[in-house]
Amino acid sequence: AGKRYFPAEIAAELANHLGQECLTPREVQVLQLIARGHSNKQVAGELALSEDTVKGHLRNIMDKLGANNRTHAVTIGIERGFIGL
Repeated sequence: AGKRYFPAEIAAELANHLGQECLTPREVQVLQLIARGHSNKQVAGELALSEDTVKGHLRNIMDKLGANNRTHAVTIGIERGFIGL
């Protein structure tokens, strides 16, 4: 009693959208370092990654959050509680 049901199409779309917004633990680490003003090279050194890997993580972060650039990604990350300052 009192339960709500969504049509399968809507439930699938919601699940897909929510999945896109979830950042991996590594993406959260990268975003946190970017928020602190680190360059890609500095992030790579801090996390023992290649600079290309950091760029890939940043691309994924921006895609998942719908951000236009790294500053926008940080702003969205803070607003959605992925990272703090």
